[in-house]
Amino acid sequence: MYAKVIVDVPAKQTNRAFDYEVPSSLSKWVEVGSRVGVPFGPRVLQGFVVELQEKTEVDAKRIKPIQNVLDLVPPLTSELVSLGRWISRMYMCHEVTALQAMLPAALKAKYERVIIVGDESEDQSFLDMPDIEAIISFVKSKESVSMDVLLERFSKEGALIKELLSSGRLTEVQLVKDRMNTKKALTVFPPAGGHGLEEALAELPARANKQKDVLRYLIEHPQSIRLTELMEAVEVGASTVKSLADRGWIELREVEVMRDPYMGRAFARTKPLTLTEEQSGVFAPIRDAVAEDRHEVFLLHGVTGSGKTEVYLQSIQQCLDMDKEAIVLVPEISLTPQMVERFKGRFGDLVAVLHSRLSNGERYDEWRKITRKQVKVVIGARSAIFAPFTNIGLIIIDEEHESSYKQEESPKYHTRDVAVQRAKQQDAVVVLGSATPSLESMEKTRRRRDRSKPPFTLLTMKERVASRPMPPVTIVDMREELKTGNRSMFSRSLYKAIEERLHKKEQTVLLLNRRGYATFVMCRTCGFVSQCPHCDISLTYHQSSHALRCHYCGYAEREVKECPSCQSEHIRHFGTGTQRVEEELSKIFPGIRVIRMDVDTTTEKGSHEKWLTMFREKQADVLLGTQMVAKGLDFPDVTLVGVIAADTVLNIPDFRSAERTFQLLTQVAGRAGRHEKQGEVFVQTYTPDHYSVQYASHHDYVAFANHEMDIRANLGYPPYQKLILITFSHEQVPLLVRMAEAFVTRLKEIALPYTRQQVDLFAEAVSMDSSFHFDVLGPVASPISRIKDRYRFQCVVKYRGEDRAAEIVGKTVAWFEERSAKEKLLISVDVDPQYLM
Repeated sequence: MYAKVIVDVPAKQTNRAFDYEVPSSLSKWVEVGSRVGVPFGPRVLQGFVVELQEKTEVDAKRIKPIQNVLDLVPPLTSELVSLGRWISRMYMCHEVTALQAMLPAALKAKYERVIIVGDESEDQSFLDMPDIEAIISFVKSKESVSMDVLLERFSKEGALIKELLSSGRLTEVQLVKDRMNTKKALTVFPPAGGHGLEEALAELPARANKQKDVLRYLIEHPQSIRLTELMEAVEVGASTVKSLADRGWIELREVEVMRDPYMGRAFARTKPLTLTEEQSGVFAPIRDAVAEDRHEVFLLHGVTGSGKTEVYLQSIQQCLDMDKEAIVLVPEISLTPQMVERFKGRFGDLVAVLHSRLSNGERYDEWRKITRKQVKVVIGARSAIFAPFTNIGLIIIDEEHESSYKQEESPKYHTRDVAVQRAKQQDAVVVLGSATPSLESMEKTRRRRDRSKPPFTLLTMKERVASRPMPPVTIVDMREELKTGNRSMFSRSLYKAIEERLHKKEQTVLLLNRRGYATFVMCRTCGFVSQCPHCDISLTYHQSSHALRCHYCGYAEREVKECPSCQSEHIRHFGTGTQRVEEELSKIFPGIRVIRMDVDTTTEKGSHEKWLTMFREKQADVLLGTQMVAKGLDFPDVTLVGVIAADTVLNIPDFRSAERTFQLLTQVAGRAGRHEKQGEVFVQTYTPDHYSVQYASHHDYVAFANHEMDIRANLGYPPYQKLILITFSHEQVPLLVRMAEAFVTRLKEIALPYTRQQVDLFAEAVSMDSSFHFDVLGPVASPISRIKDRYRFQCVVKYRGEDRAAEIVGKTVAWFEERSAKEKLLISVDVDPQYLM
């Protein structure tokens, strides 16, 4: 039997399957999706089996055998292997890169060079030499040993070891290992039923009180127990327990244990709630599609507080009743302990959780629960879409509009599209939920020009649960505040509203989508602005560390007291970040309790949960933060939401800025008045008349979507045309410009036959939807023209119609890489980019 293997070398020359022989000893273990160690040139590399076949077209003399299998159970299913091939083709990445993205970090291969005994060691002629015999025996006893360990053990025999290597008596080989091992813990096993422990207790001398305490405990609890737990329960040291094991009365051995991030946490079990009329209306078609094994994609547009989560939970229950599995995806910042609690509370131990705040070991063990079929539901962020389930009935993507569902490094996949493709492969149902759906998803619910069924089915929930009203939104024109002499970051109306909440002992959420203390630092004498020396971007001042930081490359420098350019002392901090808002709140409301949540305060493990628990328990009056406070939070005493500066997202040079502003304002406004108490929202802005702000103030998604879609249609932007962003980077500008222009010229040449063919093919067609349109914009300098000492240029491909653009760009990239490799120019291709920066 032969296996087609994708090797772990992400390069153009190796982006194909290589044939290997499957030894008879491994034939029962090698399957599609297996990770294997294979010889590749002089090395042994990790590879993924993507196909098995009885024959091969390759010359049998050239085929090498697979050396070993890395997993007893394949980490990838055959369906995931097929999905990896689709991702590779769709997003123009190497196939091995797509397959690697599906594995937890613990299973990323680690290559280790070790010394083993070579074939020449069978030669008996040298065994009368004690030094050589000692070295060979040591390596044999260890099977394999690293060079460091060998030299440490035989520190004075370096020359001899070198001679043994050159003669073939010792051989250096490369092993493929995992980055993470299973966790094991010493466990105490008393005899079955505690048999013989009473006699052992009688044998112990009178002074052995600690050992007697251990035996008495095990007589009362005759089941296995971790050594650490036993030591804590009886208050003894490890030596006391080990002495009992030495006498043969108990057994002490290592047992594999699962790292559970929620160990010790009790989740109160919940029961299904009675659905409202609107909830029942959207649940019915989802339930029917799941029951019929019918692939369908539903876009669930429900206002904030409409009860989408309960619809998710009951849809999942439908899956479980049919012995199927479900994947629930939420944005990383929405994956709060509160969200996990809802699913654990309903489905208990059937739920695995995957997100970046877990340690590598915890993520690995959660992943292993899935492969062992110990769980039926996975809730997680973007990468949880690759959970190795084999019988998926439902995939739910909450807050489907979130840009974080798009991976920013290769493979640059969009989770929504991968979910739809995976569901199609398994005849599963997809539910995309949001109060502010992306325009791309909304457009797919509209009937096609040929009157065919749209790709997505729209379900709507327009009312909050219990008919609670949406909170009224007040737009505050900060220009008028300035005219009346108010130079504070808080308008008078927001100041008064915060004051009222403090008096009523209610809570407030404040949003400012900018971390740090000040946006930039400038000299008021000469105009000097502190810039990152490695990127074309100003440094942000962080007061807690008294440092200026670059949010792109991580460069930091100490706060300056005088201008480096003119030595003036008139250095001032301009702009407002969350740190400055926190300081200002403390000044104008003495005694106010503020919790600040941004990237700087949530880096430690468990910090996210700690801050939200404190806020839920009313240990703070104000929750201040970046967009992480806008989503997924539900606190009964939050009656006020304030947006400090609605213009931060709006002024970014990106065609999606208006859409993101509307989504952020709508989402954060939805945090207010979700329970019995009425809420209100204040939005501070310098552009109060902008349509995204106005529509958000009226909670009117449909009007905003229609307005924005008209603009996009006129400009030829998504969802009416698709985009591919191609970014070039190099340390020298002249070479960068020359190569970028050469790429675009070649791209247009390759595209020309395709566009001509389409013109001929559709000469008689009237519908624009069927024609293939291909346009190239650029190359131009990127909006951020330098990052990490590399200058950046970009071009954008806009296309409509058949998906031939990926083929055209792929051919151009292949042509380009052959010519640019020696120039060390980097090229990055992003299909359906979320940001054009």
